[in-house]
Amino acid sequence: MRGVIEKLGEEFLYLLESSGRMGIFFATTLVNILKPPYTPYPVIRQIYFIGARSVIVILVTGLFTGMVLGLQGYHNLKKFGSEELLGSAVALSLIQELGPVLTALMVIGRAGSAICAEIGIMRHSEQIDALECMAIDPYKFLIAPKFIAALISLPALTFIFNILGIAGGYIAGVVFLGVAKGAYFQGMYDSVEWTDIRLCAIKSMIFGILIVWIAAFKGYSLHLNRGGVFGAEGVSRITTDAVVLASVTILVWDYLIGSLVLS
Repeated sequence: MRGVIEKLGEEFLYLLESSGRMGIFFATTLVNILKPPYTPYPVIRQIYFIGARSVIVILVTGLFTGMVLGLQGYHNLKKFGSEELLGSAVALSLIQELGPVLTALMVIGRAGSAICAEIGIMRHSEQIDALECMAIDPYKFLIAPKFIAALISLPALTFIFNILGIAGGYIAGVVFLGVAKGAYFQGMYDSVEWTDIRLCAIKSMIFGILIVWIAAFKGYSLHLNRGGVFGAEGVSRITTDAVVLASVTILVWDYLIGSLVLS
């Protein structure tokens, strides 16, 4: 029994210590974002990496997510004789929930893992220490541009996802299943409000910050890895941890934001 209590105490202290480090990491990054000089090229480079290079996967995922929603929504609404509400169901599902969440999960898998591995390798090969020796702040040089780029890229990718999802719902519902075109768009027009779009934008920006925060912190803190495993194995472990933690955090925050808005 004593051993179990000690183990729980160690886990709690480790969680508390990690939370403190993450908080300091986030605060330091914010300070460096606001601190001059402001160089746009690193931000543009990260927007290309996080945003532009994720467009293809977002297009494909959004299109087929919308088609699945259109197919399943049609058959469920048909039971109640409400096929004309298909546009409303597809649009609200995408804008309020699926668009921000699935976009964030796709970006975690494509860009978040790469960010964590990149910074982790730089930490292991002492490149970050070399930057500090040259009086270059690694937060300003490495982390801040990624935060700004994610803050810009995630909302843009989410709206692309939503547009393709609505188009996919149209293809499945109107083209394949024969729902009236006017009813599809009218239901969407009647149900979607600016508050829904604003909520979608807020969620996507928060998710973008969370993705880079977790991925960059895990890579930056490789040398503090609890298992004492470094090198290729250590980078693979922290990358896996970052992807899992970021994915779970996105789902938790999705609920928290929704509960705050709807309460």
